Amino acid sequence: MLTIKVFQVNPIMENCYVVSDETNEACIIDCGCCNESEWNEINTYIISNNLKPVHLLCTHCHFDHIWGCGFVSRDYNLKAEGSMTDFELYNGLNAQFNMFGLPSPTTPTLPPLKDIMASGPITFGNHHFDVIATPGHTQGGICLYCKAEATLFSGDTLFQGSIGRTDLPGGNYNTIIKSVAEKLLTLPEDTKVYTGHGPSTTIDYEKKFNPYV
Repeated sequence: MLTIKVFQVNPIMENCYVVSDETNEACIIDCGCCNESEWNEINTYIISNNLKPVHLLCTHCHFDHIWGCGFVSRDYNLKAEGSMTDFELYNGLNAQFNMFGLPSPTTPTLPPLKDIMASGPITFGNHHFDVIATPGHTQGGICLYCKAEATLFSGDTLFQGSIGRTDLPGGNYNTIIKSVAEKLLTLPEDTKVYTGHGPSTTIDYEKKFNPYV
């Protein structure tokens, strides 16, 4: 059974998840913490529950989702895993901050980016995530799906009652609509959806009430 802990971090109120199972192996998803204090809260949870992080996963590479990857790399020697289609975003973290008129980050240097699309399912403990390519919010956006637990981590592709914005470089409205309709809303209706911002939802709820799809 999965244990899912959410931390709301950085000024954009991004959801960072620590996902573990009965083996205590864990995945850290979208580590967007922006300072040592936010990382210490996450790391205290990891240490106090005797967890062993084995994957650092990125649903996409906007700054608010990768801001804290350097902390994880520093303390657990993990590479970030994301789509190489988002490599320019990942490698251009400072440029992203400049685009939004923000000062350059003072967090630890980002680790190398490992191609999440090249390694098959993401395995940890007794579970695995299937990686679903869902471009539209960014060109390299992905979702993480655990069929055994009917659980989806949707990043900024799908929100409760909404979808990710498409007005930033690499975004495309028609593409994200196609990703949601063909890749996500076809999942079992009882699938719990853990989003990149805001509350969680279900596929059933989004099929009934999401005005975009």
